[in-house]
Amino acid sequence: MKGLQKWQFAAVMLLFSSAPLHASALNGEKPLSIAAAVAEVVTANPGLAAISARAEALAALPDQLGTLPDPQLSFKLINLPIDSFSFSQEGMTQTQVGFSQMLPFPGKLGLRQEAAEAMATAAGFGVEELRLKLIRDVKMVWWNLFFLDRALEVVENNQMLMRQFIEVAESKYSVGKGLQQDVLLAQLELSKLFDHQVDLEGQRRNESIRLSTLLDRPTTALLVLPNEVAEDFPTLRDEAQLMVLAAEARPLLAAREQRLEAARLRVELAEKNYYPDFSVGAAYGLRLGDNPNGSSRDDLVSLMFGMSLPIYTATRQDRAVDQRNAERMGQRYALADDHNRVEATIGRALSDYQRGREKVDLFKTGIIPQAQQTVASMLAGYQVNKVDFLNVMRAQITLYNYETQYWNAFSRARQAIARLAAAVGEEAIYE
Repeated sequence: MKGLQKWQFAAVMLLFSSAPLHASALNGEKPLSIAAAVAEVVTANPGLAAISARAEALAALPDQLGTLPDPQLSFKLINLPIDSFSFSQEGMTQTQVGFSQMLPFPGKLGLRQEAAEAMATAAGFGVEELRLKLIRDVKMVWWNLFFLDRALEVVENNQMLMRQFIEVAESKYSVGKGLQQDVLLAQLELSKLFDHQVDLEGQRRNESIRLSTLLDRPTTALLVLPNEVAEDFPTLRDEAQLMVLAAEARPLLAAREQRLEAARLRVELAEKNYYPDFSVGAAYGLRLGDNPNGSSRDDLVSLMFGMSLPIYTATRQDRAVDQRNAERMGQRYALADDHNRVEATIGRALSDYQRGREKVDLFKTGIIPQAQQTVASMLAGYQVNKVDFLNVMRAQITLYNYETQYWNAFSRARQAIARLAAAVGEEAIYE
């Protein structure tokens, strides 16, 4: 009789055992909120710092390319006799100081500078694009970790329940009311839960390493997340509005447009290369000694003018124009492809969000409460030997799977919001 009362009491306790046991809630570490993770990645990520430095370097290039080449200062000794090395022996001997300057054809320097400015602007947009991607990646990993924490809680709760199932099955078996196979079945399911826990903990470790890497933290750092977050979902703008917003705000598209502009300017520059570049200069020649009539030798002044001769146009200028036109077409096609990919990403993310939100509502208001009622009903039937142990186990396993699927759908919906914000280019995606 005492054995019978023991398993009946244990069966009743199964209905009230749901306290979370996951260690992350108990280890005393300060939880890393998603907002804190986002704030940290934009200040600590070395990849973002590297591309920012590259953008700064490109920003210094336009002024350099828009400036004339450095002038040249020359010193010459002309017609110095080698028998005496005298500066006054020969009238043709002179010490010359010269100055020369290269002058590109008008418009070339301006085009070079404008093309470099467009590329520097594109690099700045590239920094913003990487920042958006890092924020997206941090949010994706953070929500993966949150899901794994909740899944581990569900596993640990079910391990506790399964141990109680084993006690119930053993109690019934000890008084001749149950079967040994029920005990073995419960023990097998407990072992499966331990196996699943090992898999989940391994996945969490991998995701923790990913997040630590993004945040420039040691990969051995312990990352603890909050146990609870708001479970309500915002209403998003419709797809057409998001497409328009992305066309205006997405740095990827703005950067591509700047590269296209740079390619157009390079075409103009290549066409300018059909025209010659010039060089001008002046020199002053100092002569020592006297003329045969006794007068001092006059100093000499030389003026210089030169120009390039673009005569190999078929193999140089023509080919350069063809090259630059092909590059411009490549950028034009790339811009169209970027638009298509952005729109596709927005469409997929919005669809994933809507599907995840609907699944969360379905699990929360329908499937899980019904599964809980089923488990409670079967436990009550099992106490009076109207339901066999196998069906009780199946009902509990089904509930366990639904609880895990709920948190998976929840995190997937949150990840879809992160992907959508990155695709649009800003956080103003809500109504």
